[in-house]
Amino acid sequence: MKKITSIDLFAGVGGMRISLSKALRKLGYIDECKLYSEINSYSQQTYNENFPETKLIEDIKSVDKKDINEMIPDHDILLAGFPCQPFSRAGISKRKNLKRAYGFEDKDQGDLFFNILDILNTKKPRAFVLENVQNLKNHQGGKLLNKILKELRKNYYVPEPQVLDAQDFGLAQRRRRIFIVGFLNFNGDFKFPNPTNKTTIVKDFLDLYPPKKYIISDLLWKSHKKRKIRNKKAGKGFGYKLTYPTDKATITISARYYKDGGECLLYRGENKNPRKLTPREVFRLQGFPESFKFSVSDLQAYKQAGNAVPINVVEKVCGSVINYLTKNKKNLKKVA
Repeated sequence: MKKITSIDLFAGVGGMRISLSKALRKLGYIDECKLYSEINSYSQQTYNENFPETKLIEDIKSVDKKDINEMIPDHDILLAGFPCQPFSRAGISKRKNLKRAYGFEDKDQGDLFFNILDILNTKKPRAFVLENVQNLKNHQGGKLLNKILKELRKNYYVPEPQVLDAQDFGLAQRRRRIFIVGFLNFNGDFKFPNPTNKTTIVKDFLDLYPPKKYIISDLLWKSHKKRKIRNKKAGKGFGYKLTYPTDKATITISARYYKDGGECLLYRGENKNPRKLTPREVFRLQGFPESFKFSVSDLQAYKQAGNAVPINVVEKVCGSVINYLTKNKKNLKKVA
């Protein structure tokens, strides 16, 4: 059985790696993740609970260009869900309010793409899979994405990126993300996966007996309703969103969910206070398996799940990438 190796950059809690592993197993391959990078200590804790054998480089910015060959192992596929905050609508709005730079001008997170680029151009893996918020496509009128593609296409075949929605791939969550894939060798046009259109509803992802602590208090419920009325009068779109178990999908669950759960409150019945989703439910809505372990606080678990990738979508993208690679013996030279 052939082995395909990878590295997992800006890994969070390992969603990209889980997705690739699932795709490889279905196609009859053994997977080996040789390295992951993640700067957040709580995310490292969860990653290590699930993948204790994988080597960590905490801050990928600490890897100087001249040291890449020494510090980064050879690999077949590079995975990276590079930080989305500098490009997301909420992130841009927050940075503008704080008079901070955003996009590539954000020197803390916005220029991390170039660390990916340096590794790609030095190690030359057979393929890569990048994921980010859909707003990357329209940021600066598309100029930023065009700049990214121009750099990637100097050494790789990179088809037009595609925005895919988690609810089209069997997850009851509206979560649109842009995917950029690339290949060292051209082997005909690449096609992104078609939606599976598996029918699910929110109830399919809920706990049977959620703890009562997730029911919001009378005071918080009153505050939510007041704020929604106030924001509506002010012409703002922010306010709680009531989700019904029979709904086909929740709205996008973000890393801010830990604050008060207002973006997705679950309806419990007439004259009953709604409740927040549990951390496990949020991970389920992202496609994480029941075997996935996390022992961090609820606050950190919500952040981790909200920052994660939708497993079902990434698995299908990775499956298409592997199928494309294995059509060409040149691509398999290093993989076998």
